[in-house]
Amino acid sequence: MARPTRWVTDTKPGHSEWYIERFRTMAAEGADLGGEARLVDAMVRPGSRVLDAGCGPGRLGAVLHERGHTVVGVDADPALIEAAEADHPGPRWLVADLSELDLPAMGEPDPFDAAVLAGNVLVFVAPGTETDVLRRVAAHVVPDGFVITGFHVNRELPLARFDECVVEAGLRVEHRFSTWDLRAWHDDADFAVTVLRHT
Repeated sequence: MARPTRWVTDTKPGHSEWYIERFRTMAAEGADLGGEARLVDAMVRPGSRVLDAGCGPGRLGAVLHERGHTVVGVDADPALIEAAEADHPGPRWLVADLSELDLPAMGEPDPFDAAVLAGNVLVFVAPGTETDVLRRVAAHVVPDGFVITGFHVNRELPLARFDECVVEAGLRVEHRFSTWDLRAWHDDADFAVTVLRHT
């Protein structure tokens, strides 16, 4: 890992374990944890290959796998990947830094139809690596595929800077919404869901 992510530098000790247990508890209580996955599922063909970039403990990739997609999940935190493997068998879960992502070198040479960065992934990458993350993730997506992101725009990554990173990464904004259930974007929104395509 070239630089430590904000997930490492900006959180307290035990944060990963707390995060894992939080989502295990929510799942046990029947919370709806698949909203992002439903949107991605609606945008791809049945049986697509989907990259869950910054997959955390695997909740999104698990839903896409249940819906018949081939899923590879990647996260820089080994504890989160260990939880994903324990709780959600089926997808392939890998430890890797998104800013240096090279899945062919990890035994995944086939490109993906789509990549998703949910759960504020871009807020937690290492400062200054946002363009690299978008570029490396997009490099694994087929030319007519898409990358979809969702994050709070009032935190470490302002939307204007994100849009600059998109261009720097060789991508373009195709759609933007204020929620994963496709509510219209507005300038006062504190969350942005953005669909990106290759330029």
